[in-house]
Formats: sequence, structure tokens, C-alpha cells
Amino acid sequence: MPLSRYLKIYPDREAPGYFLLYSTKKSSTVRLSAALLADAQEGTLSAEHLATLKRLEMVVDDPAAERAEMAGLVDSTNAKSSRFKATLVLTLDCNLACPYCYEEGFRGGFAMSDETARLFVEYVVKEQIGRGREVELRFYGGEPLLNVPLLLQIARPIGEAAAAKGSKFSFSLVSNGTLLTRSVAESLTPLGLTSAQLTLDGPREIHDGQRPFVSGSGSFDAIVENVRQVHQLVKLKLGGNFTRDNYRRFPEMLDALLEAGVDPVLLEPIMFAPVLPKSGEPLPKDLGGCCVSNAEPWLAEAIPFLREETLKRGFAVLKPTMGICMVELDNELVVNWDGSLYKCPSFMGWPELSVGTLAGGFKDYRASHNLTLWQNERCLDCAYLPLCFGGCRLLPLLRNGVIDEVDCRAGFFDATLERMILPDRRFSSR
Repeated sequence: MPLSRYLKIYPDREAPGYFLLYSTKKSSTVRLSAALLADAQEGTLSAEHLATLKRLEMVVDDPAAERAEMAGLVDSTNAKSSRFKATLVLTLDCNLACPYCYEEGFRGGFAMSDETARLFVEYVVKEQIGRGREVELRFYGGEPLLNVPLLLQIARPIGEAAAAKGSKFSFSLVSNGTLLTRSVAESLTPLGLTSAQLTLDGPREIHDGQRPFVSGSGSFDAIVENVRQVHQLVKLKLGGNFTRDNYRRFPEMLDALLEAGVDPVLLEPIMFAPVLPKSGEPLPKDLGGCCVSNAEPWLAEAIPFLREETLKRGFAVLKPTMGICMVELDNELVVNWDGSLYKCPSFMGWPELSVGTLAGGFKDYRASHNLTLWQNERCLDCAYLPLCFGGCRLLPLLRNGVIDEVDCRAGFFDATLERMILPDRRFSSR
């Protein structure tokens, strides 16, 4: 049986004479001696070893069938889906004034109307819960906690309808964290709040410059205090937005959390990401440390560095794992404040990428979003396809104004995947 094409092999630098096999499909790692690896490559493994590698999908019966399975994975995932996920923009107002805010070009005091909220509730109850699907909502902004009454107006009836049908309902927040106090969390958890994604852009000095209140004062201390008070009640997903010039100081933020008494075991994996250019605008000549391509050399240094520093401090990180962009998933949707529909929050700066409205229904977006972009010979034969599926649609959109090419991550993973796997193994074995 041949080895999977979606497999990477690295020498184990901590055990000479051994190799690490990493499945990009299963996010699994095994260590083989040089002799066993040779047997695997030559198809002469013992039945016991063969069974183990087959279970991990590191060896396959038919390479062509494996390739065809990956080509059809999005379709099969959509066919099996029993869960509806929606991101709702309750307001584009915000109590912070982040200079890099990618929504700046279209942000303002816009808020979802009662009528739009009613249309959404009716749609979810009839078309999703009524069809037996579970429902996960993600309240978004701006800052969604500036509009808690509307959040309740949506969550309560949907939660009640799901309970009446014996279906599951939950919701999360994408929040700047300044308003997520313990009392707010306690009031929302009975209605279905399970998690919140919060942002801390490095240590106080950097964060307060990148994420000040509208008044100009810093928001770091308020967010850290809310994290301390809430992280035992709600799953918190913390992250931060770094630039080429400041990423090396971001671990200091983790030190501040530890000093504040935050238990890293109770937090969800930390995920740092580069600052991106603003949505819907031409790219500036001076990117100011922003990222528009995974091929930028500094990013290949920043990501492994931040992962290892995060693990050193006892916090979890996300594993490189199979991931399909929400653009490809039929049952994932973004509902803007005005009822316009999108397939990704980052597309809201491009009205031409709207896929319909709550009032008028959906339109065909296969061509505008180039859904078959990654179904080409090069991508299907790439070992990194399960981690990528053509990459982020936003990056070519920022560069070219249209989604006309894959966001190829092969060079990035060539430079980083081995460095990400080794620290993960080292710290998980402690």
C-alpha cells in the first residue's frame, strides 16, 4: 500500500535515526525508525505496522481514490451537515478606535433594525430549526455588546424554538472584551452563550496604542480584568493582531495574563494573526507591517515563534488541522446589519460580494467567489491541501480586487510546518 500524498516526512531532530510522519488530513504524527520508514516506502511493512498507518490514513489503498475523495470533500461535507452557523452584525458602532480597523471604510453608527432581526429569526426558525438543524450564532460588530437588547431579541426566540423541537442552540461573541464583564456573562450564559473571542494586541504599551477607547485612553487593563473574571464561566478564545515590527513582544501579553491570575488551562487555544490591510480599499504603498501574502518571509518567522512562546507559558495553541473556508460551506452565513448576506465577514467592504438579502433571498455566488479555485492539478496533488483548500479568499481580493487566484500556502508551510510540529510534541509530552 502506498503512502498518502497528504503526508510530510521530517527527520526527528531529537532522536537521530528516526523520522516524523505528519498527516495533514488527520493532524496526526508518528515516529518511525529509518528502517520502518524504508519498509513503508517500499510497501514491505508488517501487518501490525501497516494497520496502524492505515488507521491514521498515512497509507492508502488507492492514491487516485484518495485524491478524488479530497476533490469531493466540500460537497460531501455540505451533504452531511446538520448544523447551521450564522455570524450576525448587530452594529457597526464600536467603543474602540483601532487605527488598523479593517472595517473603517464602512463603519459607523449603523445598527440592525428590529425588522431585520425579526426576518432573521423567522428564517432560522422556519428554514433551519424547522428542517432539523442545530443552530450556532456568532454575534459580531463593531462591538456586539453595545446592542445587548437586540442580541436578546434574537437569541431568546431562537433558543425557545430550538428547545421546542428538541434541537441544540448556542451562541458566541466576537468582542473587543471591554464590555464582557462577569455580570454580562452571567446574564447571557443561561440563554446559550458558550464562548467569546477576545483581542489583546500584545502587552499594555502596544495594545493601548493599537486598540484605544474612542476617548483615547487604553483598554488593556479593562480587558485583562474581564478575562480574569469571566474565564471560568465562558470559554474564551484569545488572540491578537501583530505586525512585522511588534510580534516579538506579544508573549509579554501572556505573562500579564498569568500575573493577573488567569489559568491558561481554562482558556481556549491562543491564536495570533497578522494585521491585514483595511477592507474595501486599494492597498497602500506602505503596508506598515501588515500582511497581504503568506509568502512574506517575516510571517514564516513570526508564527512559529509565537506558537512556541505560547506553549512555553502553558497556554494551548491551535494545531495545523484540516480546515475548509466558510465560503465553501452551504450552512454558514454572515448577516450584515442591513440584512445583506455574505459568506465571510471580511467581504462586507465589497458590496458586489453580497450573496443576497434576508428579504429577497439568495443569489448564485459560485462564480464571484470562485468556489472551484483550488480544484486544479497543482492543489489536489499538494501535501498541504487539507490545511489550505486554496487558502484565504481575502488575500487575493486585497491584492487584485477580485478572487482570481489561490492563496497558495505551500511556501509558508515548507518554512513553518516542521517548526510547528516539533514544539507541539515537546510541550504536549510534559
